[in-house]
Amino acid sequence: MDTQQFREQAHRLVDWMADYLESVEEYPVRSQVQPGDVTRQLPSSAPLEGESFESIFSDFQSVIMPGMTHWQHPNFFAFFTANSSPPSVLAEMLTATLGAQCMLWETSPAATELETVVLQWLAEMLGLPIDDSTGFRGCIHDTASTAILCAILVAREKATGWDSNAIGLASSRQIAMYTSAETHSSTEKAVKIAGLGEQNLRKIRSDASHSIAIRELESTMQRDQEAGITPACIIASLGATGVGAIDNIEQVGQVCKRFGAQLIVDAAWAGSALILPEYRALLSGIDFVDAIIVNPHKWLLTNFDCSVLYMRDTEALLKTFSILPSYLRHDREREVVDYRDWGIALGRRFRALKLWFVIRSYGVEGLRKILRSHIELAEWLEKEIASHPNFEITSTRCLSLFTFRFTPKTDLPLEELNALNKRLVDRINDGGRAYLTTTLIGEERVIRFNIGQTYTAEQHVQAAWKLIQQTADEVNKT
Repeated sequence: MDTQQFREQAHRLVDWMADYLESVEEYPVRSQVQPGDVTRQLPSSAPLEGESFESIFSDFQSVIMPGMTHWQHPNFFAFFTANSSPPSVLAEMLTATLGAQCMLWETSPAATELETVVLQWLAEMLGLPIDDSTGFRGCIHDTASTAILCAILVAREKATGWDSNAIGLASSRQIAMYTSAETHSSTEKAVKIAGLGEQNLRKIRSDASHSIAIRELESTMQRDQEAGITPACIIASLGATGVGAIDNIEQVGQVCKRFGAQLIVDAAWAGSALILPEYRALLSGIDFVDAIIVNPHKWLLTNFDCSVLYMRDTEALLKTFSILPSYLRHDREREVVDYRDWGIALGRRFRALKLWFVIRSYGVEGLRKILRSHIELAEWLEKEIASHPNFEITSTRCLSLFTFRFTPKTDLPLEELNALNKRLVDRINDGGRAYLTTTLIGEERVIRFNIGQTYTAEQHVQAAWKLIQQTADEVNKT
């Protein structure tokens, strides 16, 4: 493909992209294909000769698109959203065109310096302290799974006196990490990858409000310390995935201070709400926090992937990850930041560009307006469901997330009630008009409802509630 052909096809694709965004509501939210449907339409071997772009794009439309779940659909209420926006999409086009590998300042100075500046902007928007030697400095990663792994590795090194990197875990002191039973699965995965072993992650039960039980946390850490096990860190949640659980950062921080442990806050989803002044109270206890993770790709209109890890002790971060082979050294390394030293990956995409485009395009007030709208819609729906005799709210709303269940008969055994709610969600998802997911609270199967898609408006939430009621009546008759 020469540049003229590229120009022609690029114009064609941009038209398709704009049409897609305008008509996304016409697609089923969740893909309706069955396992193997896409595979059966793909050749078993790569083509020996090149094919025309027209043929490739035709297959994209006929083979790939039916197998796509539409995360930018305004009726996407499942999981947490991965919302985007036109400015972010355009920035991603530029990123792909430049094709830069931004591992060092020297390999793309603008990428490094823009990342530094735009993360200072974001920190100020979130209310994070950045103005002194003890403030936070950030780095963009792909997902929160990577970001939390980086923070856990730093905590591991500090707790072992840097021995685990130097001589291996087998020869270093035994350490333990602590988190709520509500924590995201990425925490457990990170602890395993860090070589600490699942048994050294203490999952502390949550209280009635789904926050980590402080007294049990303290007593568990005390027992470990008395047994010669070093408490390394606590991973607290600010909006956990299941029900949006929020730990008391102030209280958890006091426990960390007592035991000399690091405090990592997973705010991947709810952290975006910190741009709203009325939710800054969630940051109470921030002075105790050593690391905090926020994902702009969840709720700040920035295309996946863009996860930010803010750390206070960046010297410890560098000591954990920095390796300086001769082929990566350059004359300016003492003057500049090289973000390849700030995490696991050597190769780095130019992720800051899309975040910069989004913040400049919408402004802080524009982003606040969208988030407030999502929260207000969730508040309205929570009240509607709470007032319906055949439904009940099962967890208090956290920002734009809450859970509920269908309870047409109070005497239904739990197993039957769980099955009924699963059938309700399955039928909605199979119909393609909305997408919901379930979770467990104890042994109860409940339905999650999260509003965060860029284009979701009042009419979409009202239609979803009407669909839920209609479908509930249908499954209750079968």
